[in-house]
Amino acid sequence: MGHKVEHAVDLASGAVVAVTIHGGCDGDTQTIESTLEESLGDVMTDSEAAAQVSNTPLAEIVADKGYHSNAVLVTCKEQEIRTYIPEPKRGRRNWKNKAESCDATYANRRRARGKRGKALMRTRGEKIERTFAHSYDTGGMRRLHLRGHTNTLKRLLVHNAALNLGLLMRQLVGFGTPRSLQGRQAGLFALLWVLWAHVKRSWRIQLPNRARSRCWVDSCHLRL
Repeated sequence: MGHKVEHAVDLASGAVVAVTIHGGCDGDTQTIESTLEESLGDVMTDSEAAAQVSNTPLAEIVADKGYHSNAVLVTCKEQEIRTYIPEPKRGRRNWKNKAESCDATYANRRRARGKRGKALMRTRGEKIERTFAHSYDTGGMRRLHLRGHTNTLKRLLVHNAALNLGLLMRQLVGFGTPRSLQGRQAGLFALLWVLWAHVKRSWRIQLPNRARSRCWVDSCHLRL
């Protein structure tokens, strides 16, 4: 009955580049590979999009400690991907006949504990968790009455596509949600009302008393 969802998010823009769904019993270290393949696989197959992507589209991975394992770190090292994954507390480890895993683990530990690694982890907490809050907290998708992974994935894709559309609209016109648009409209109307009241007050002050009374009677006559 349970589903496990993974989001791949661009830390520069906060856009969701991939959403994958797995069984509730699957571990993070078992599903990260498919998520990474989904994140840029479709993009690279599109010739127009691939022309705008660098030769190394996936250069760094920032994840939580649930994705830390020897296999994940070695695979990323072989693909020349820099990892920033916090290491769980496992005590003293035995690296006998595991030289490759040892090198990958210590390199990841050095990067994750560095100044840039800590900054990336703070950015991850801001950008990644925001997409989960949008989808499952305010989006109300903690419980879905759908059958199967396929239907659930369709619902997730539509929901996160709306998130990306909001980011695009915010870059183009300054707001990305209907609620923010309502706030802008209310602010604009309030500003126009204040300006009109100020102009009206200034106009009445500049006129003599007789002209002001005549204008007031005329305006009342016109309104009747």
